[in-house]
Amino acid sequence: MDAPASSPDAASPSEIEGIDRERVTAWLADHVEGAEPPFSFELIAGGRSNLTFRVTDAVGHVLALRRPPVSHVLPTAHDMTREHTVLTALGTTAVPVPRTLGLCDDPDVNGAPFYVMAFVDGHILRNEAAAAALSEAARAHAGESLIDTLAALHAVDVDAVGLGDFGRRDGYIARQLKRWHGQFTQSAVGGVPGPAVIDQVHGLLAARIPEQQGTAIVHGDYRLDNTVLDDGGNVLAILDWEICTLGDPLADLGLLLVYWAEASDGGQALLGVAPTTLPGFATRTQLLERYAARSGRDVSSVPYYRAFGYWKLACILQGVYARYVGGAAAGDRSGVDQFANHVGWLGERALAEVESL
Repeated sequence: MDAPASSPDAASPSEIEGIDRERVTAWLADHVEGAEPPFSFELIAGGRSNLTFRVTDAVGHVLALRRPPVSHVLPTAHDMTREHTVLTALGTTAVPVPRTLGLCDDPDVNGAPFYVMAFVDGHILRNEAAAAALSEAARAHAGESLIDTLAALHAVDVDAVGLGDFGRRDGYIARQLKRWHGQFTQSAVGGVPGPAVIDQVHGLLAARIPEQQGTAIVHGDYRLDNTVLDDGGNVLAILDWEICTLGDPLADLGLLLVYWAEASDGGQALLGVAPTTLPGFATRTQLLERYAARSGRDVSSVPYYRAFGYWKLACILQGVYARYVGGAAAGDRSGVDQFANHVGWLGERALAEVESL
């Protein structure tokens, strides 16, 4: 993971939002082999949902701790056990993931379940500045590695790794439409519902669901800045598995293409300047063609999954906005005032995409 913006003070008695220092310290010392107290804790910037902390022990070992938001948690979301389960299972495959070190399912320890994993050091390309640290050749390779890693994830035999019962295998898009529309409906801000276009697109998407091509492990939020890269652009680890399940692999591809901005685009799915607008990065067409070649799947229906990706992202962002307006603490608070307008923009993009099918 990226180095944090500032260094924690291991001796500081100050409270850290999301961490009960005394109880978490005791749990780490008892359950993580080789972990030596005292520990320093620092929230890693970038997360707007589940919280990730960099944990450094007395002898310099670095771990990562994941926990849910500290308030306004939506039903069925932020399940630490599911994240831990899929990471542990994938640790037996060639798919690059952090090594899990322990799961605490007792909310009395830290107010909510959490898990600990190895800290993977490398580049996380959240913005232009981070991407500029890589050479143009490494940026070109990053797109290739991202697609090859996604194809490898989708090729995992879910039964062989013990994830056969991780989720329902069929009807993925229909279930996702129901789930995210329900959470969107629950995420009214100040009693005011989100943009009506979200309801309109929901109906159109529900009427046009493509036939699912097999069953795969679906990450659910697969994008460049949810991976750690080395200096050459190779994917070292996939992060942020909180909405992973079994289902339609093309949903991951469609959402990746939604996130993957090009310099000529009139707007971007994520607020801020997308790193993929820099020279060297592949085009969306090149990513699509590489996935088709690596996976052997028919990608002709990907425009539908792009529309679904815009819509789903709008629903997620509405939930994030509601949490912050409702007083959720910890995490990245920057740019929250722009969220309401951006939810509407994403909805309009989804409408344009689905109407063009």
